[in-house]
Amino acid sequence: MTAPRVGIRCDAGPRTGVGHLVRCVALAEELTARGAEVHFLGDLGGLAWAETQLTTRGLPRHPPPPTATALLAVTGRLGLDALVVDSYRLPPAHSAAVRATGRPVLAVVDGELRGQHADVYVDQNLDAELTAPALPRGATRLAGLEYALLRRGVRQLRPASPRRPDATRTPRVVAFFGGTDAFRAAPVIGRLLVRTGAAFEAAVVAADAGLRGELLALTPGPGQRIDVIAPTDRLPELLAGADLAVSASGTATWELLCLGVPAAVVRVVDNQIHGYERTVARGFASGLGHLPALRPPGAAADTATRVLRGLLTDPAARGGLAARAWAAIDGRGTERVADALLARTGGAGASRRSAAQRAVLP
Repeated sequence: MTAPRVGIRCDAGPRTGVGHLVRCVALAEELTARGAEVHFLGDLGGLAWAETQLTTRGLPRHPPPPTATALLAVTGRLGLDALVVDSYRLPPAHSAAVRATGRPVLAVVDGELRGQHADVYVDQNLDAELTAPALPRGATRLAGLEYALLRRGVRQLRPASPRRPDATRTPRVVAFFGGTDAFRAAPVIGRLLVRTGAAFEAAVVAADAGLRGELLALTPGPGQRIDVIAPTDRLPELLAGADLAVSASGTATWELLCLGVPAAVVRVVDNQIHGYERTVARGFASGLGHLPALRPPGAAADTATRVLRGLLTDPAARGGLAARAWAAIDGRGTERVADALLARTGGAGASRRSAAQRAVLP
C-alpha cells in the first residue's frame, strides 16, 4: 500500500508562540516513522528555532496558502492525501474546502472547534473528554490527556516509574516559557526565585537579547545561581534532570507530566485559564497565578514566592507532584492520533506498527 502524503497547516511566530508547531512536529515524527510523507504549510515568523525543528527532521515547509482556493491548489500539487490543521486564525472555509474533496481533515483544537470542518478532532487538554461539542456528520473526537501530542525526544526520556526526589543536593531548576516568551515571563519568575531566599541552581531560558539582559541584571542571593541559556533542543534532557520546572501553563505542561517533573506553572494568557486551573486542582503542578499580577510587588507575588520557596525546600512536596504528574499521561497519545488519521486515509502506514506495540495500547 502506498504511504500517504499528509499536509500540516500551522504557524508560529514571536506573538503566536510555537505551541501549535511543537505538537504538530510530534505528530509528524510519528507519521514519518510509519512511512508517511509530511509537508508543512505555514509561516514560522522568522524564528530560527522553529525552522530548525523542521529542517533537522527533514520536514519540508511551503508558504501558507492565503485562500481556500490556494490551499486546494497546493493540496493537489503536492498530492496530499490528508490535511492536519492547528490554528486559531485559519478561516474555517479552508478546512471545509479540503474536506469537500473527500480528503480527510484532522483538526487539533483547544476546547472550541472554532468552526473548523474535520473528520477527526483532537483536543489533548486535561478533562476535554468531559465535554461533547456538536461534530459534523461522520466526524470523531479524540479528547483528553490520552491523546497528548508529545515529541519523541520527550517520550524517550519518560522514566519507567515516578522519580524520587534527591534531598541531598541543591535543587536544580529549569524555567522556560515557550520558544518566544512573548509575554516576558522569564525575568518575573527569575525575580520570584531570588526572593524565596532558598538555595537553587537554575537554568532560565531567555528567548531574546532583551530577556537575557534582564535576567543577567538579577542579583542572586547566597546559595543561589542563575544560568541564562538560549532556546535549546536539549530542553527535554535538562528537564529530565531537574528537581523543579517552572513554565507557562500551555502545551509544555503535558510534556512535564510525561517526564514526571515536579512543576510550578504560571498562567500567561487567558486561553490557558481552564488548563491551569484543572492542572493545579488535580495536584499535577503547583500554581503561581496570573503573570500580570506577579510583576509588581504585592499579595500575588508574595503568594507565588511562598509556593516556590516551599517547593525548593521540601523534597517530599516535589515527590508528590512528580508521582501525580507521571501517572497523568502515558506518553502514547501521538501514536493514537496517528492511528486515527491513517485509518481515515485507508490505513496506509497503520500496519507498520508491530504487534507488540499494539498489544500494550489500552
